Amino acid sequence: MSILIKNGRIITAADDYLADIFIEDDRITSIGKNLNVKADQTIDASNKMIFPGGIDPHVHLDMPFMGTSSSDNFETGTRAALFGGTTTVIDFVIQKKGNSLYAALEEWRSRSNGKTLGDYAFHFAVTDFNENVRAEIKDMIEKEGITSFKAFMAYKGALMIDDSQMLELMAEIKKYNGIVSVHATNGGMIDYLVAKHKSEGKLSPLYHYLSQPEITEAEATGRFTDMANLTGVKSYVVHLTCEGALNQILDAAKRNQKVYAETCTQYLLLDASLYDKGFESAKWVMSPPLREKKDQAALWSGINSGLIQVVASDHCPFMWENKKMGQDDFSKIPNGFPGIEHRMELLFSEGVNKNRITHSKFVEITSTNAAKIFGMSPQKGTIAVGSDADLVIFDPNEKHTLSSKTHHMNCDYSGFEGWEVTGKCKTILVRGKIAVDNNKLLVEKGYGKYIKRKA
Repeated sequence: MSILIKNGRIITAADDYLADIFIEDDRITSIGKNLNVKADQTIDASNKMIFPGGIDPHVHLDMPFMGTSSSDNFETGTRAALFGGTTTVIDFVIQKKGNSLYAALEEWRSRSNGKTLGDYAFHFAVTDFNENVRAEIKDMIEKEGITSFKAFMAYKGALMIDDSQMLELMAEIKKYNGIVSVHATNGGMIDYLVAKHKSEGKLSPLYHYLSQPEITEAEATGRFTDMANLTGVKSYVVHLTCEGALNQILDAAKRNQKVYAETCTQYLLLDASLYDKGFESAKWVMSPPLREKKDQAALWSGINSGLIQVVASDHCPFMWENKKMGQDDFSKIPNGFPGIEHRMELLFSEGVNKNRITHSKFVEITSTNAAKIFGMSPQKGTIAVGSDADLVIFDPNEKHTLSSKTHHMNCDYSGFEGWEVTGKCKTILVRGKIAVDNNKLLVEKGYGKYIKRKA
């Protein structure tokens, strides 16, 4: 099927211009003024902006965690992503200690195959690096198209690897030009503070925040960048939240080391004052926790200076009933936050409309940079001849209010309840097919395609 989109304002990471886009099957085949072509369907995008489909490189769908599971599966999660303009997500396959990488991959494939509505890829979270795992790395990168591997510096006994394992992992991944990402918080410091607060009877959600002060993230980020510098591996820090950690990225840059960094919408827009709401604060219990106003200013500055390349969601929702598992003990509250649907509209409303970022910077941090860093460019992340026709037709003026009553995420509360947003995703195309139009879903479960990535 062919589609002609006329009169749209096309915005990429590099350009901003008025033109038509002609799509045949799943690709963009021509872009130009007043295209004279015959199409099966024509869309008038007058007074609308057209962005590349969003890429969210940090989501956790159908993930077992703390005795429960994230409440969005691959069907509901990618559906919510589409309504918010995100056409591709990258989820994390998590190795179980003692098991192979391939065993974990098969487990995640059983959850995702034939279930997604938008396109998807995988990172690998390595929790037990050993000789058998070392032997699997090459095939993961070259055969399976999984080129990025995550390590945890916290969650001792469950997910965390030690520094010697980290160095071994880095050295192996470097051989095949992959990239190592990290959850950079000091697990030992955090475990000490959690135990201290609990022994003192301090059990409310506030103490989740107070158990993970800025130094726990800054120290681990610096240690990770030092190890990446030693091994020479490409490196990426996920969900960076604070000024102290950002300064470690800056210090790495001063010695001519490139460390990619990601932050998340919630860290740019919400702050730690939300931990003063009694148990309702459990809605915002995530790791790392929300930070201070000064950290928000640092993060926006980091985006504009190029120290932070990506804004993801770290979407990991839990139902309120599951959050209540920690009603009497903050350490038992499942860590996670629903955000996959609102990432792009919030960043436009709070970023572009408030002159914190430009239109092109918006496209960089929501799509283009993730495509480049994680080996999907130019197939994804841009509007160009030959690229996948993943497009968002966006009304920059439409106002709407965020609410759990209207969102599509499988979560019975919203961390942004009542937020007034200006800018609305109107029509979303995935590989040349209209997936959402005027708040109606037009694709079925299974339309989403697994994307093999290039190292």
